[in-house]
Order: sequence, then C-alpha cells, then structure tokens
Amino acid sequence: MTHALVTTDNLVEILDEFVDRVSAAEHAVALSPDGLLLAVSRGVDGELAEQLSSVVAGLQALSLAAARYAGPGGVRQVIVQMHEAFLFVTATRGGAILAVRFAGDTEVDAMAYEVAVAACQANLHLPTFPVPADDLTGG
Repeated sequence: MTHALVTTDNLVEILDEFVDRVSAAEHAVALSPDGLLLAVSRGVDGELAEQLSSVVAGLQALSLAAARYAGPGGVRQVIVQMHEAFLFVTATRGGAILAVRFAGDTEVDAMAYEVAVAACQANLHLPTFPVPADDLTGG
C-alpha cells in the first residue's frame, strides 16, 4: 500500500469522518498540486490511490488551463458525472487538492457544499503550496 506523504492523524481522521458522515461519499483523497498523495480515507488501497492521484491531478490541471480561456473567477470545483458515481475535485486555499467519489444517486448541490466544507477543514492540516509564477501573472 502507498503511504501518504503527509501523515498527520488529523487529516486522515477528517477524510474518514467525512466519508462516514456523508452517506453518499465512498472515499476521499488529498493530493499536492502536482498529484503527490498526501492522505486517503479508509478503503482506498495503494493501486486505487495511485490511479486517483494521476487522474485527479490531470483533471485539476485541465480545469485550470480551461479557466484561463473562460474568463475571470477561476475554478471552484470539477465534477465528473459517471453512470453510477460522481467525482468531485476541489483545491484548498493552500493549494492542495481534495477529491471525493460519491454514489450516483446523490444530490449534486448538497455534495458540492459538503466537499467545500471538507476542503476548508482539511486545509488546516495540509501544507501550503507555492503558487506557480504563471498563475500570478495570469499567463
């Protein structure tokens, strides 16, 4: 199993409590902006953690690139709707990425709110990542 880079018990507890509290949530992962695994909720094995890290980092990078062309405001969340699940991806204020998989029969608005709250809580236990120079200059 892949071990998290940041192993604070509080961060893992936050992810586990989130998955336990929000019934439609199946699992959650926290990543650095470049896709390094920081923490996972229970039930995420090493193979799944590696796959999610790659996919989520790619989604986040694509959404940030698309936002440059879409106008001001930036990206709040990326939501991928599949036949039987949703994947929510959001960045914390410190630049880390939080991804949560939900069952497909969930209320999207409620889950978007829950992910935003979880990102705020997780941010307290994550390192702050520097902002790339391109993001500062808008290029």
